[in-house]
Amino acid sequence: MLRRLAHACLGGLAASVVVVGVGVSPAHAESYSTVSSAIADLPVASESRTGYDRDAFKHWVDADGDGCDTRDEVLIAEADDPVSVGSSCSLSGGRWFSYYDGVSQTSASDLDIDHMVPLAEAWDSGASSWTAAEREAYANDLGDSRSLVAVTAAENRSKSDGDIADWVPGREQCRYLKEFVAVKLRWRLSVDSAEKSAMTSLAGGCSGSITVTRAR
Repeated sequence: MLRRLAHACLGGLAASVVVVGVGVSPAHAESYSTVSSAIADLPVASESRTGYDRDAFKHWVDADGDGCDTRDEVLIAEADDPVSVGSSCSLSGGRWFSYYDGVSQTSASDLDIDHMVPLAEAWDSGASSWTAAEREAYANDLGDSRSLVAVTAAENRSKSDGDIADWVPGREQCRYLKEFVAVKLRWRLSVDSAEKSAMTSLAGGCSGSITVTRAR
């Protein structure tokens, strides 16, 4: 069973990670002493959704062939109470905490797996030029625990495909910002001017460092 490889640090979920991906080679880790310095390293570029198709990102694959797809792997990894894994990766038991809204769930079916940087936003920010293998690796990134997160379905659908300028959760906004920035850096995605401005404004109230291992 694939495991997401990361360790959380006080003040910001800075993570040291190993890449687990399809057609992607690991790279060196980069550390930023502040949130603002990490944001400053994000390239600014205009965004275009021309040609976007969600199916261009093959997701919820069973990369290791154990019967559990990416969605299942995230649910198993993030469960606060142990999950029993049955045949065909049927899950029972378990309890999950959706940090976007501070709600605990005991039913896996009530949870969505959120791509921290939505697929459409990734496309806009550089993924349109990636290979199919790179997009698949991105959509199933178990190498960094910040890339995919189990949250209540309502929060995920409220977020939709928004970036930081469009949507932030009602709680733990600094954690959310750090994770969003980390994923953008990890995958060498750009930001548009409105997004970078929103990130910079929000970062003023956030402390802690960010460590990222590049996925490409």
